[in-house]
Amino acid sequence: MNKTFQEADELVENISQGLKELNLNKKEVILCPPFLYAEMVSDYAEEFPFSVGVQNVSEYKRGAYTGEVSAEMIQSMDIKYVVIGHSERRSLFDESDDVLASKTDRALAYGLTPIFCCGELLEARKAENHFEVVKAQIVDGLFHLDKDEIQKVVIAYEPVWAIGTGETATKEQAQEMHQFIRKLVAAKYNKEIADEITILYGGSVKPTNAEEIFAEPDVDGGLIGGASLKAEDFLAIIDAMKE
Repeated sequence: MNKTFQEADELVENISQGLKELNLNKKEVILCPPFLYAEMVSDYAEEFPFSVGVQNVSEYKRGAYTGEVSAEMIQSMDIKYVVIGHSERRSLFDESDDVLASKTDRALAYGLTPIFCCGELLEARKAENHFEVVKAQIVDGLFHLDKDEIQKVVIAYEPVWAIGTGETATKEQAQEMHQFIRKLVAAKYNKEIADEITILYGGSVKPTNAEEIFAEPDVDGGLIGGASLKAEDFLAIIDAMKE
């Protein structure tokens, strides 16, 4: 929940122009603005090399749910991606794994690609039960999907304790959890699906640490928060991504 419309327009214009100067090759860039700005960002996406997503979706199909935004509405605007289960949605708005499973189903039913977030709080990390927490989130939120459906999902691991806390996850910690998630997917489905599924890292990625994090074998990209609010920083992170 950042930027006025004018500030957001300027940010997206600067990102769009900057993308023209980068060698993107096989990289995919997705901008996920607040709902109010989705159409503005989509207009830029018609001319520049990025896709558009939004930050949330309703678990309900349609009807008397004032203030909610449905998957049907999002799909009707030719938006391709939706973030589901961001740590702030889980903690601040008490979204349960059951709710997030419903949101995932709703997104898939309308041809949207869910970017499904998972991650542990600092207490879980200190108690060394972070693997159990992430496993439960993935099992309860995603593992009801069949093989075709799971291949349409992007998973984003965000260690909540490394977001805006001054704590920083090491590249080894990021790789360890990404590898763990990939093995979970392989055990539930198969190795081929696990190898192909995209797993993003979302723990205070910035220009100074992006290259080393993205160099890890199981880290396929980033879910960028605060650094995406500055075009120069966001473009530097994109440039640091492996091809």
